[in-house]
Amino acid sequence: MHGDPMMWIAGIRALYLQALHPRAVRGVMENSDFRRDAWGRLMRTADFVGTTTYGTAEAAERAGARVRRIHRMLSATDPETGERYGVDAPELLLWVHCAEIDSYLHVLRRSGFPLTDAQADRYIAEHRVSARLVGLDPHAVPASRADLAAYFDEVRPELAAGADARAVDDFLLRPPTHPLLVPAREVLWRRVAQLAYAALPPYAHELYGRAAPAPTVVTRRLRATGTLLRRVPARLRWQLPPKHILRAMARLGPEARPAPYKVGP
Repeated sequence: MHGDPMMWIAGIRALYLQALHPRAVRGVMENSDFRRDAWGRLMRTADFVGTTTYGTAEAAERAGARVRRIHRMLSATDPETGERYGVDAPELLLWVHCAEIDSYLHVLRRSGFPLTDAQADRYIAEHRVSARLVGLDPHAVPASRADLAAYFDEVRPELAAGADARAVDDFLLRPPTHPLLVPAREVLWRRVAQLAYAALPPYAHELYGRAAPAPTVVTRRLRATGTLLRRVPARLRWQLPPKHILRAMARLGPEARPAPYKVGP
């Protein structure tokens, strides 16, 4: 799944969703330079996902230890109460984790990636390993689609589109770029960001206060985009940094090449 090009749109959806948790997004705003180094932050996230997906167990453990070490040093101030809290609070790590996994699974399946319900449950359960790596108790992490849906039902009252979420929304629609690239941003990037936004659940659209096309229209656009991107040769797509797939194939042999038909029961 993680070798599919729709993962990029899924990642943007995850950012939109994660920004709706006031404490989680405040931690980002106070401790991250994402507005000045958007590409760098995106690549660091992609590198962590790529390492835990395609790297060795040792490399994944090192990546997780690095994330936990950084998070232990960071804190933020609650925008409502003024309380100081650590960004490694389990409830915040769990929100970030679930928003990511839900976005990856939702966008890929909706765009036509072949996955049964049982395989989707297995994907969620497998990610308890990545949850452990960032500091969560894997037994407290959703392990199925039903668990994930129950988690979102439980956390929804805590969500809001405050000033920080609005700043993330504005940034995702209009990320800083060189003046010569502004036309391309308006033509290409904005469409990508709008599609990722449209793929959010209805309650997220309500919180942001910006309508989305009808679900059937969104699904049609996701499928069309997925069909188009999947026609780009995989070897060409995998040349993009950080090249985890190519390194894994070099280490494990060509038979390790990822492909949808290899998804087991």
